Amino acid sequence: MRRWHLPVLVALLTATAVLLIVYKVRTLGYPLTPAQEVQSWIVEARLSFEATGGAAKAELAIPFDPPGFTLLDENFVSRGYGLQTERRGNNRVAIWSTRRPSGRQVLYYRTTVTPHQTQTLEQAVPALPTAPAYDELHGQAVNAILDEVRSKSADISTFSSLLMQVLARPTPDENVQLLLPRQATREDRVRTAIFVLAGARIPARMSRGVRLVDGTRGAQVEAWIEVNNGERWIPIDPDTGAQGYPPDFLVWWHGDTPVYSIERGRNAELRFSVTRTMEAALETATRQAQLSQSAVSSYSLLALPVHTQNVYRTLLLVPVGALLIVFLRNVVGVLTFGTFMPVLIALAFRETDLVAGLLLFSVIVTLGLAVRFYLEHLKLLLVPRLAAVVIIVILLMALVSILSQRLRFDVGLSVALFPMVILAMTIERMSIVWEEHGPADAIKQGIGSLIVAAGCYLIMFDQRVEHFVFVFPESLLLVLALTLLLGRYTGYRVTELMRFRALTEAIKP
Repeated sequence: MRRWHLPVLVALLTATAVLLIVYKVRTLGYPLTPAQEVQSWIVEARLSFEATGGAAKAELAIPFDPPGFTLLDENFVSRGYGLQTERRGNNRVAIWSTRRPSGRQVLYYRTTVTPHQTQTLEQAVPALPTAPAYDELHGQAVNAILDEVRSKSADISTFSSLLMQVLARPTPDENVQLLLPRQATREDRVRTAIFVLAGARIPARMSRGVRLVDGTRGAQVEAWIEVNNGERWIPIDPDTGAQGYPPDFLVWWHGDTPVYSIERGRNAELRFSVTRTMEAALETATRQAQLSQSAVSSYSLLALPVHTQNVYRTLLLVPVGALLIVFLRNVVGVLTFGTFMPVLIALAFRETDLVAGLLLFSVIVTLGLAVRFYLEHLKLLLVPRLAAVVIIVILLMALVSILSQRLRFDVGLSVALFPMVILAMTIERMSIVWEEHGPADAIKQGIGSLIVAAGCYLIMFDQRVEHFVFVFPESLLLVLALTLLLGRYTGYRVTELMRFRALTEAIKP
């Protein structure tokens, strides 16, 4: 059991992290990169009418869980009107009311939608429709059409698609001509199809919506038909018989009832406008997750206050730097001051940028080291000596900032942002190594610390890494798994192979 304990633990950590990341990306739509954007649409419905006196009320059907899209935002603009929304079957209605309107009235409804990965229609199975009481002439026409379609179809979906193709023929036969009015529209064909399908006891309903075409004003409403096969609703194009809504079609409401109604108003007009826009993928995914009430999003760092998020944006990067240090020390063999001092130095570099940070760090550490050797002659105790080093470091920081200002070297002004404790501890540790192991080891560890700190800075504060770790904090489980694996590494370090290369060449046969 002990032999397999670590591999099993690593496998569990990896599987958990990968599954959570895949779920967030595939289901919730969280982006893998910080600059990723998604396409969204702003759809506006403008309802206008002339008041005829007395209290007025206007009702407008509005989208409710449209297939293939997610409603991100809704706005109602109606000065002087009361507003409420209510659910009616599988539709939703906005109701405006006012006591004493006068003149032309204009009401607005605006929604922002974004495409969703799946097109989900409600799965409820409706009751089978009652066969209409056809008269003799219409009954014969309906039966003739049903017999023709039934002989060429295999199930309800193909039956309904073939029926729409028969009704949409450029030159319909006499049976279709009897059922369809002259100059039949899409709505007429949908109503006729529902009428015919009722004779076959197949549930069907009309749906209407708009096409999402950028810059469209006065978008036309399109009618579609949906049939139920006993398991789900299947949308069918009345013109071609093709199944499934196109990706740019937004379902607005279901049923053959009017999309709006006006009480005490006349000359009503409804116009749709569509505008395409781009939004940050992370913001869109967060709103989608909140609307879906996902348990994962409820415990996400994105739900924290902004100032707390900013703290974790930096804190979550520390394990990434720690993993790099583990690799460079145990596998490569780079010498550093302390185990995690380079990570702290890298955090300081974030305030100054890399090149300026290396320069300022080297200047202050060199000057501080000189002062530290002077303090050694005073035979001070450890704590007072560290306090003296901290004081001197602060004075050096102030001196460098003043000189930078006089020399118009703005980079030097950011030295004040360096954590003084990090500098003081680095100076103290370097002086101890200098005294115990000589200047060569001290300089070697100092250079190694700066190299590792630079590497940590480049990896930790890369925008893609910072974004990925913050949005997917479960990725730290992968970091933990790799750290555990490196903890079992007992092979030669790269520096050792280079050091003993001459010896290995000498003993070769």
